[in-house]
This record gives sequence, C-alpha cells and structure tokens, in this order.
Amino acid sequence: MRAMSTTGISTAAQAVTTLDEQTTSAADSTKRPLTTADRCDVCDAQAYVRVVMLTGELFFCGHHARQHGEKLKEVALLFQDETASLTAGN
Repeated sequence: MRAMSTTGISTAAQAVTTLDEQTTSAADSTKRPLTTADRCDVCDAQAYVRVVMLTGELFFCGHHARQHGEKLKEVALLFQDETASLTAGN
C-alpha cells in the first residue's frame, strides 16, 4: 500500500484559503458604486443591482432585480441595491 501524499492535504488547504479569500474580497467590495458602465447581465440595460457570489458578480437592471431578487438574496454574499436612485430626483 502506498503512503498518502501530503500534497492532497495541502491542495485542500489551499482551496479552503481560496474560498476564504473570495468571501473576504466580496465583503471588501461593498463600497464600489455602480456606474453607467455596469450593465444588466440579462438585457444589457443599466445595472442598479450588483449581486456578489462566491463565483463572481452578477448585475441586474431594476426590472430583472425585482424579478429574481428574492432568490438571489438567499444565496448572495452581497446584494447591493441602488434602485432607490431611480426615484431620488422625483
């Protein structure tokens, strides 16, 4: 029988560290305001909602954020909603 390599353990530890780093970087990115360059991933309209997940970011216009928001809030690390700026001038 072959002895178990410590490389597998090291790789697993690196994977855990990577997930921790992703979570930390997501939490650190809460202050970034959305700009006109941020576009909805569904229809390409201006994004007013940013959803940060372990695997990356998703952007949504107000319409698609309302359509999918409840489910996204359940799984998101960060749900940044700037839809209030749509009516701020009224």
